[in-house]
Amino acid sequence: MNPFDFNSPITGQKYYNWKNIYPVPYDKATTSPYTKARVILMNGCETEQVFFLHQFSRNCPDNDLRRELAKIRRIEQQQQKLVQCLKPKNENILEETILYELLAVDLTAKLAKCEPDQYVKEALDFALLEDFDHLYRYANLMKLEYGNNAEYLVGKYTEIMPARPTIAHHRHPIDTIRRSTDSEAQTITKLHCNIITAAEQQTMNFYMNVCNLYPSDLGRRLYQEIGMVEEDHVTHYGSLLNTNLTLLENLVMHMYTGCYLYYSCLQSEDNPQAKCVWKECFYQEVANLKLSADLLEKYENKHWSCVISEGAFPELLNLGPNVEYVRDVLKNTVTCTCLKEDYCPVNLMPLDSNFFYYQSIVNSDLDCVPSHNVICDTINKFKIDYRYEKAPNPIVSLQARNVDNITLGRVPDSK
Repeated sequence: MNPFDFNSPITGQKYYNWKNIYPVPYDKATTSPYTKARVILMNGCETEQVFFLHQFSRNCPDNDLRRELAKIRRIEQQQQKLVQCLKPKNENILEETILYELLAVDLTAKLAKCEPDQYVKEALDFALLEDFDHLYRYANLMKLEYGNNAEYLVGKYTEIMPARPTIAHHRHPIDTIRRSTDSEAQTITKLHCNIITAAEQQTMNFYMNVCNLYPSDLGRRLYQEIGMVEEDHVTHYGSLLNTNLTLLENLVMHMYTGCYLYYSCLQSEDNPQAKCVWKECFYQEVANLKLSADLLEKYENKHWSCVISEGAFPELLNLGPNVEYVRDVLKNTVTCTCLKEDYCPVNLMPLDSNFFYYQSIVNSDLDCVPSHNVICDTINKFKIDYRYEKAPNPIVSLQARNVDNITLGRVPDSK
């Protein structure tokens, strides 16, 4: 599939009335967790498109071009509203949060498994373990406050167990910047960087907006803490993006990413309501991609191939289980942290590094760390933490069910 050559039934802007913009939501009791994850992913993709287009317009002196951007942005806003409301109103904040973390784990693992750029793969693997641990923390909050087992929400497709402890995720801002990719990167790498940035940004935005809506103090504090880690992750992934693109080149890349994701969703979806939405949005996204390519040619005299060398999509994204891959990454990289643009086992970090300085401030009182408190409270109530494991944790020091490890990946010589 080459979207530049595809004859979309939609050739311009298709505006919806208020009836057409409101879809039939999925049934949370019967719908696949991966359909729910795709809804979150595409909501994040559209949110990124809208935010990017606003920033482009605010930094563009040409009102004729700004009018063209407004036309594209209005359609992206329509699509965001359409996709967002596939989520049913009876799905609560914590249930949706568990699905956000399912997406984070299985999307990141899927991208990492087929990423040809070793440095980008390392970035994906690094943050994968942190989202995996976030899933464990939120699942324990669900068990503690609702008595529900999150394994059923994730369809038992992923395990739920501790990884690099969330307390160890807090790094100094200067250690969150990675080296950017360039125009020589393969198309699949360009897509991966754009997709994971949008997805993590959606998670960050969600936690920013629901933190003060959660009904318990412990939950609010946990959303605060993990929300700060998501700021780290968005910086981490966003810094991989090619910084040499012009705004119009970046616009083409954004629209191409949207086309790739909608087409991937369309090919793998089994939910009828969602499939109809993916199809409609793919057609409209192709129209926006072609308009963006025309603007690039008109204003910069450049062909779209200077952004994407080959228009045909690489291997499509199909979400699915990644249990053994996650276990392998956990086994081999759990003690790593960041040192400027690179990764380093905590045992090899200089004692005067910014990592230890920042940790000494944010985690100065270990009894007040929300991600630790939620596990301790669950253990106090049930005598063990909540997990869903298909085999013992590959890290021996994380196998105990009656204690929360808060030194691994944070304190030198800890195991």
